[in-house]
Amino acid sequence: MSLSILMAAVLAQTATPAPPLDVRVPPVAGVTSDPTCGGRAQLATMATCVATTQAAIEGVIDAWTAGFAEQGWLAAGGGDNRVVYVRRRPEGGCDGFQIMAFADGTVAAPAAPAYLAMAAIPGDVCAAQPTAPAAPAAPQ
Repeated sequence: MSLSILMAAVLAQTATPAPPLDVRVPPVAGVTSDPTCGGRAQLATMATCVATTQAAIEGVIDAWTAGFAEQGWLAAGGGDNRVVYVRRRPEGGCDGFQIMAFADGTVAAPAAPAYLAMAAIPGDVCAAQPTAPAAPAAPQ
């Protein structure tokens, strides 16, 4: 399957559309488009989703991460079931998107369905965060 993702918004953070990112998703056998996001209507309004199996999901992410790296995207963080990718903009700053893996929760089995939801992260993901003021030094 060949996809060119125009990602819509941050997963579960906001429904405000982000500027589209042109991310070429490498084809991987056994991955199909899922416009319903595993039956999650709210998520389907914010993300582009694909379906695979629970056994295949780690291999899909590994293949995609290698393909994204060829496009200049770096896996920059994440957490349980989530990977955040960033790429520097030529004019400065960074674009970002994230992929979240999930299953329907009813069956944990290698052949059971699993899903990947992809969405852009709005704004400049490399922008400096304001630093908290330093605590005053204790008198000596």
